[in-house]
Amino acid sequence: MRHSIRIGTRGSKLALIQTNAVISALQIANPELDFQIINILSTGDEFPEEKITSFGIGAFTSKLEQALIEDRIDIAVHSLKDLPTSETAGTTTIPVLKREDPRDVVINRWSKSFLDLPKGARIGTSSIRRIAQLQHGSKDILFLDIRGNVETRINKSYGESYDGVILAAAGIKRLGLEKHITEYLSPKICTPSAGQATIAAQVRENDSDLINFIYKIVDQSTILAVQAERELLKLAGGGCNVPMGVYAFVNENTIELFATITEPDGSMSYRVEITGESEEPKLLAHAAYQALIEQGAASLLEKLH
Repeated sequence: MRHSIRIGTRGSKLALIQTNAVISALQIANPELDFQIINILSTGDEFPEEKITSFGIGAFTSKLEQALIEDRIDIAVHSLKDLPTSETAGTTTIPVLKREDPRDVVINRWSKSFLDLPKGARIGTSSIRRIAQLQHGSKDILFLDIRGNVETRINKSYGESYDGVILAAAGIKRLGLEKHITEYLSPKICTPSAGQATIAAQVRENDSDLINFIYKIVDQSTILAVQAERELLKLAGGGCNVPMGVYAFVNENTIELFATITEPDGSMSYRVEITGESEEPKLLAHAAYQALIEQGAASLLEKLH
């Protein structure tokens, strides 16, 4: 085992907080190790005014993966939801630490719940998943594309162009900005993205010593839940252009999973709620996918692809 480990990360405040959380856990596991943080500019961060959907898969991860494959870093730290569901050749991805709050939240100038927002309220979000799900329940909200880091988007929600914003609770909590949250949205109203609120460590697949070391800082319940979520997203061919939400959690010896696939305009939504054995997360995902197909979701997925 080497004595110094190079950790690659995006340079945002949130990304560095997540990376330092990983380093702190690894240092507890082995206090003699040194860590070097290497900031890498992602494509999504390099072009902050472009729509996320214009980048395709890997907007926030591909540059880190490239650095990992080229042996410029030893570990790439990601937000798991940003990673494609298929492993990049030559790498392996491990969800680490206990998952943060996976819910989405509402922040707005009136401190109102989402359902109480005034007609025509301008709400910022770049997520087609959030727009589709929330339009399904309310047609009176104007959703506007918004970019920038968490702090920037919060500030914009009180400005001239927006009345509010929808964000992930996890980032806000990690940044200590909970005071801005107006409402936590139930996963059954706005189902999170697969892997949301989970940090991932990606390493080269042949680095067995480092892989074994990283497994010292995993949370088994988190791993099982996100395995189910990401397997279902993979079966559906999901990515940033598919408005699909998947949320799973471990309850003693079972996994409970809730998933939605929604027409982009919110006109139709297919939903499944299912429970299975906690040791078989991928089997549960396959059962959930089959249930969605039996409801008629195949035609929507075909159209989206």
